[in-house]
Amino acid sequence: MGLGGCLLLIAGGAILTFATDWEASGFNLDVAGLIMMAVGLIGVAVYSSVLRRRRAVVPPVAPTVVETTDPYGHDGRGL
Repeated sequence: MGLGGCLLLIAGGAILTFATDWEASGFNLDVAGLIMMAVGLIGVAVYSSVLRRRRAVVPPVAPTVVETTDPYGHDGRGL
Protein backbone atom coordinates (compact mmCIF):
# COMPACT_ATOMS: atom_id res chain seq x y z
CA MET A 1 0.00 0.00 0.00
CA GLY A 2 1.43 3.35 -0.97
CA LEU A 3 1.42 6.66 0.77
CA GLY A 4 -1.81 7.70 -0.95
CA GLY A 5 -3.65 4.63 0.33
CA CYS A 6 -2.45 5.28 3.86
CA LEU A 7 -3.61 8.89 3.73
CA LEU A 8 -6.95 7.75 2.33
CA LEU A 9 -7.36 5.36 5.27
CA ILE A 10 -6.57 8.13 7.75
CA ALA A 11 -9.01 10.54 6.10
CA GLY A 12 -11.77 7.93 5.81
CA GLY A 13 -11.31 6.89 9.42
CA ALA A 14 -11.44 10.49 10.60
CA ILE A 15 -14.64 11.06 8.64
CA LEU A 16 -16.25 7.95 10.13
CA THR A 17 -15.17 8.85 13.65
CA PHE A 18 -15.70 12.59 13.83
CA ALA A 19 -18.01 13.70 11.02
CA THR A 20 -20.82 11.15 10.96
CA ASP A 21 -23.70 10.51 13.30
CA TRP A 22 -24.95 7.32 11.68
CA GLU A 23 -26.12 4.46 13.84
CA ALA A 24 -25.63 0.87 12.78
CA SER A 25 -26.94 -2.07 14.75
CA GLY A 26 -24.11 -4.37 15.77
CA PHE A 27 -21.41 -2.17 14.24
CA ASN A 28 -19.71 0.79 15.88
CA LEU A 29 -18.57 3.31 13.25
CA ASP A 30 -16.45 5.23 15.76
CA VAL A 31 -14.33 2.16 16.51
CA ALA A 32 -14.10 1.28 12.81
CA GLY A 33 -12.87 4.82 12.09
CA LEU A 34 -10.27 4.63 14.85
CA ILE A 35 -9.02 1.30 13.50
CA MET A 36 -8.77 2.74 10.00
CA MET A 37 -6.78 5.73 11.28
CA ALA A 38 -4.44 3.45 13.26
CA VAL A 39 -3.81 1.24 10.23
CA GLY A 40 -3.16 4.33 8.11
CA LEU A 41 -0.66 5.71 10.62
CA ILE A 42 1.14 2.36 10.82
CA GLY A 43 1.24 2.27 7.02
CA VAL A 44 2.76 5.76 6.85
CA ALA A 45 5.42 4.75 9.39
CA VAL A 46 6.31 1.58 7.48
CA TYR A 47 6.30 3.40 4.15
CA SER A 48 8.60 6.14 5.43
CA SER A 49 11.06 3.62 6.91
CA VAL A 50 11.20 1.69 3.64
CA LEU A 51 11.62 4.92 1.70
CA ARG A 52 14.45 6.00 4.00
CA ARG A 53 16.27 2.72 3.30
CA ARG A 54 15.86 3.15 -0.46
CA ARG A 55 17.38 6.61 -0.34
CA ALA A 56 20.56 5.48 1.40
CA VAL A 57 23.49 7.11 -0.31
CA VAL A 58 26.28 4.77 -1.30
CA PRO A 59 29.56 6.60 -1.84
CA PRO A 60 30.98 6.05 -5.31
CA VAL A 61 34.15 4.07 -5.72
CA ALA A 62 37.13 6.31 -6.42
CA PRO A 63 38.42 5.77 -9.97
CA THR A 64 41.87 4.31 -10.42
CA VAL A 65 44.32 6.88 -11.71
CA VAL A 66 46.76 5.59 -14.30
CA GLU A 67 49.67 7.87 -15.11
CA THR A 68 50.42 7.77 -18.83
CA THR A 69 53.41 10.09 -18.94
CA ASP A 70 56.95 9.00 -18.32
CA PRO A 71 58.27 10.36 -15.01
CA TYR A 72 61.63 11.10 -16.72
CA GLY A 73 60.18 13.46 -19.30
CA HIS A 74 60.15 11.16 -22.34
CA ASP A 75 57.14 11.55 -24.56
CA GLY A 76 57.19 8.01 -25.98
CA ARG A 77 58.22 8.93 -29.58
CA GLY A 78 61.67 7.52 -29.30
CA LEU A 79 64.88 9.31 -28.46
